[in-house]
Amino acid sequence: MWWGYDGGMGWWVVFGGLWMLFFWGLIIGLVVWSVNRVTGSHGNGRSVEETPREIARKRLARGEITTEQFEELRKTLQ
Repeated sequence: MWWGYDGGMGWWVVFGGLWMLFFWGLIIGLVVWSVNRVTGSHGNGRSVEETPREIARKRLARGEITTEQFEELRKTLQ
């Protein structure tokens, strides 16, 4: 009769099982968070969309369009 009258662990088994679920949930959550952080994903599966004006500004900065073409695009987009 080393372990008491019931011969088992009793509520410690339930507590251990719940602790194990919490531990693995935390580990999996950290892995998912890390992957999202590294890949830049924000949970919706889509990247942030740029506005047409931002795209035109970037094209102007890269030299793909002239200032006149940019002004025409800006007027058209207003």
